[in-house]
Amino acid sequence: MPRIVFKCRYIKNAAVHLENLVEYVATRDGAEIISPALRERPATEKQEQLIADILSQFPDTADLFEYEDYIKQPTVENASEFITAALDQNMDQLSHQETYVSYIATRPRAEKLGTHGLFSDTDDLLVLSRVMREVGEHTGNVWTPIISLRREDAARLGYDDAAAWMALIRKQRNIFAEQMKIAPENLRWYAAFHNEGHHPHCHMLVYSVNPREGYVTKPAIEKMRSSLAREILQQDLIQIYSGQTEQRNTLAEHSREVLREIISRMSGSVYDNETIESLLFHLAERLKHTSGKKQCGYLKAPLKAVVDQIVDELAKDTRVAEAYAKWQELRNEVLRTYMNKLPDPVPLSRQKEFKHIKNMVIAEAVNIGGQHFTLEGDESAEDIHEAAVESEALSPEDEYQTGIDEAPEDNGNIPCSAPEGSSRPDSNEGEFGRPHIKWSARYKEARVFLYGSDELEPDFEKALCLFLEEAEAGNALAMHDLGRMYADGLGVDMDVDIAFGWYEKALSAFMDIEANRNSRYVEYRIGKMHAAGLGTERDYEEVAGWFEMAASRNHKYAQYSLAGLYYRGQGVEQDYEKAFRLYGKSAAQHVPYANYELAKMYRDGIGTEKDAKEAELNFEEAFYGFKRLEEQSHDDKLQYRLGQMLFTGTGTDKDVEAAIAYFEKAARLGNVHAQYMLGKVYLDEDGGHRNPEKAVLWLTKAADNGNGLAQFALGKLYSDGLYVEKDIAKAVELFTKAAEQNNSFAQYQLGKLYLLGEDMPKDVEAAVRWLTMSAELGNQYSQYALGKLYLMGRDVPRDHEAAMRWLTLSAAQGNIYAQFFLDRPDVFRDPPLFLAATRLLHHLSRIFRDEQKRFSGGPGMQTDSKLRRRIREKKIAQGHAPDDHELRHTTY
Repeated sequence: MPRIVFKCRYIKNAAVHLENLVEYVATRDGAEIISPALRERPATEKQEQLIADILSQFPDTADLFEYEDYIKQPTVENASEFITAALDQNMDQLSHQETYVSYIATRPRAEKLGTHGLFSDTDDLLVLSRVMREVGEHTGNVWTPIISLRREDAARLGYDDAAAWMALIRKQRNIFAEQMKIAPENLRWYAAFHNEGHHPHCHMLVYSVNPREGYVTKPAIEKMRSSLAREILQQDLIQIYSGQTEQRNTLAEHSREVLREIISRMSGSVYDNETIESLLFHLAERLKHTSGKKQCGYLKAPLKAVVDQIVDELAKDTRVAEAYAKWQELRNEVLRTYMNKLPDPVPLSRQKEFKHIKNMVIAEAVNIGGQHFTLEGDESAEDIHEAAVESEALSPEDEYQTGIDEAPEDNGNIPCSAPEGSSRPDSNEGEFGRPHIKWSARYKEARVFLYGSDELEPDFEKALCLFLEEAEAGNALAMHDLGRMYADGLGVDMDVDIAFGWYEKALSAFMDIEANRNSRYVEYRIGKMHAAGLGTERDYEEVAGWFEMAASRNHKYAQYSLAGLYYRGQGVEQDYEKAFRLYGKSAAQHVPYANYELAKMYRDGIGTEKDAKEAELNFEEAFYGFKRLEEQSHDDKLQYRLGQMLFTGTGTDKDVEAAIAYFEKAARLGNVHAQYMLGKVYLDEDGGHRNPEKAVLWLTKAADNGNGLAQFALGKLYSDGLYVEKDIAKAVELFTKAAEQNNSFAQYQLGKLYLLGEDMPKDVEAAVRWLTMSAELGNQYSQYALGKLYLMGRDVPRDHEAAMRWLTLSAAQGNIYAQFFLDRPDVFRDPPLFLAATRLLHHLSRIFRDEQKRFSGGPGMQTDSKLRRRIREKKIAQGHAPDDHELRHTTY
C-alpha cells in the first residue's frame, strides 16, 4: 500500500548532548559511498550504536521508510540509508535557523534551480543569503515540514522532480495556512526537493510574518498529512474507490458486497431485545424530568452513559457487529494512505461517524415517554416513489401529447371538398375560412418559431401571430397549435378555457373535413383529440372507433395508438397479443414509439416470450428514430423522450450531460415532464450536477404547470425545509394538488401531517380520509398506518377486523412493521416500546448505508468554510471577482 511520511516540527537550537550527531553530519561528504562487496553485509557495530543514539534522541525516526527497510534487512547499506535519512530529517533540531536554510538549499542531492534548490510561492529568483537572513532573524516559530515517498511511488506518481513538488506545495499552501492557524496572506514558505536514492523527499520552512500567529496541533498535522496524501496518491485513491486495481478492487468490492448484504438484513428484519427495551424505558422516565434540549450534546453525563449503553447493546447484535467490522475494514483501507498508525478500534458509541444514532436513541425514548403515535418504516418511501416515477417516465398514455403530428398525405393539404355553406351545423365556417388542413409556408414558419431550430431560438409571439392568421383562414392544424400554446402558457398567460376553445374549434374543423373527405389521417387526429380530452370529453370507446378506422387503412400512428388501447384495455377488451401485433405493424413502418413499446414487451415477456436481445434492438431503434424525428421537428415531447433515454441509458449509452441538454430544450418549451426531470437531476447528490437553486426553479415551474410529481417533490422540500425555507402551509398546498391527481405518496404525506400534528393542527378525520384514499391505491405505508391506528384504537375507535385487513395488505408488499403486528396482535397496548429496538436497528442500517456510499466514491475532503470566506474576502479586497479561483472541492 503506497503512503507518505509527513513530519512537522519547529526549529530550536541544537543541544550539547547532540554534538556527536552534529559532528557526523558536518563531516560527511554527501552520501556515504559503500562498495558493492560491503552493501549486503550485516550492519557494523558503529552503525548499530549510532542508530541506537538516533532512536533514543529522535524516537519518531522509527516511522521512516528507511528504518522499515533496515529492520527487514539490517545490512550495511540499509543502516547507512537510515542514518543519512534520520539526520537529514532532523537537521532542524541540530542547527540554527540560518544554517538549516543553507543546508536544505545546498546539501548533496538537493535538486538545484540555479545555484541552490529553494523555491516558494512565486517564480521570482530567490537570493539564498537574503532568505537565510530573513528566516534567521524571524522571532516566531518556524515550522519544518518534511514530506517523503518511496522511490517507486515517487516515480510512478510523477513526484521525482522539483517542479512537481513546487506545484503540489503551491496548491496545498492554503491547507497549511488553515491548519497552522495562519492567515493566508501572512503565510511564508520555502522548500527544496532532495532526490535521495530510495526515498526522495521535500524539506519545507513555514512561518507567519506575524511572529505571534500560528500554532500546530497533532490533529492539524494529521489533516495536513491527509490532504497531501489525497493529492499525491490520488491515482491510487481513485483505484481504491473505483476499482482500477484488480486485486484491491476485488477485496474492496467483496467487503462492500458483504456490507450491503448485512445492511439489507438489518433494514429488513425485526429485532427483539429486552435489554434495550428496559434501558429505553428507563431513559424515557429520566427524560420526562429533564429540562432543556433533548439532544446528546446537552444531556448530563449519567444520561449520556445510558444512551451509550443502549448503543453498545445494539452493537452486540451479530448483524451490527459484522457491519461495523466491515465498515472499519473499508475505512482503514483509506486511512493507510496517509496515516503511519491506524487508530485503535473503539466501541460503536464512541465512533464519531455514528454519533447520529445517539440522537435517534433519545428521540425513541421521548416518543415512548410521551406515548406518541409513530409511523415507522417509511424512510424508503421516496425511493419507492422514485422507482415508480421512472417506470412511468415514458408512459404510453402520454402518446396523445407527443409530436406525432407529421404532415398528412396529399402533400400535406386536405381541403374540405363540400360546397360552401354545406358544412355541419356546429361548423366554424361562419367564423373562420373554410375548414382545411394545409402545411402552408406560413404554417411551417409558425412551427419553426414555436419549436425553434438549430439556428433559431423559439419565438412564441411570432408563432402566435402566424398561427392566428392560419386559424382565421380555417387551418385546423393552426387551431390545434393555438390550443396547445394557451394550455402550456407559451408566449401567453396559461388559460385552460381559451385552450379548450381552440381545441374545440380544431376538432370541429377536423370533423367537417372528415365528413366530406374520409381521410385516415383526419380519423387519426380526431381519435387522438378524443383520447387526450382536447376540445371534448375523453371517451375511449369513441377513441377506439376512430383509431380502428384509420388503422384498418394501415395508418401507422393509428396502429400504434390502437395497440396502446388494447394493452391497457381502454375502450376495448384488454388483449396483450393483439397489442403486440399492432405495435409490430407500426414498428415495421418505422414508428419509433412502437419500437419502444415492443422493447418493453420483449423485456417483460408481455404478449410474447421474453427476449432481451430483441428488447435491446428495439430500444436502440426507438432511440435513433426519436432522434431523427426531433431533428426534423424540434418537438419538446421528443426532446423529453430522448433526454429520458439518455439519462437512463436505454437504447443508448448513458449520457447525463446530453440528457440535461434535451431536458432543458423541452423545458423551455413548457414540457412539464422535462421540467420535473431537471429538478430531479439538479437535486441528485451523487450525479455530479447538483444545483439546488436550479432544482427548485424547475420544480416550481413544473408544479405551477400542474405536474403532480413536481408538486409532490416540491412539497417535500418545503415540509423538510430543504433548500427552501420550511413552510408547512405551502407543503400542504402542494401535497394536496398532487394528491388530487391520485399521487398516493402525496396522500400519505398529508395523512401523516394531519395525524401526527407536529407542524400543524392535528386533524384525525382529515388524516384518515387521505390515508384511506392512499391505501386504496395500494400504498403500503398508508395501509400500515391505518392498520396500526385501528389496532391501537388511540385516535379512532379500535377495529380489529379493519386493522388486520390493512396490515395484511401492507405486509404482502414486504412491510416488516405490518408483519410485526400480524405476528404479535396482542402488543397494541404499548407498541412504541416493542418496536423501539427494531427502529433503532433500521436507523443504524441507514447510517451504515450512507457510510458505504462514502467509501464507494463519495465526496472527499472539503476546505473549511471559514477559510474559504477569509480567502474570498481577501481576493475581493485585491480586486478579484468573488468567484475567481475558488478553492475546489476534491473527491477521491
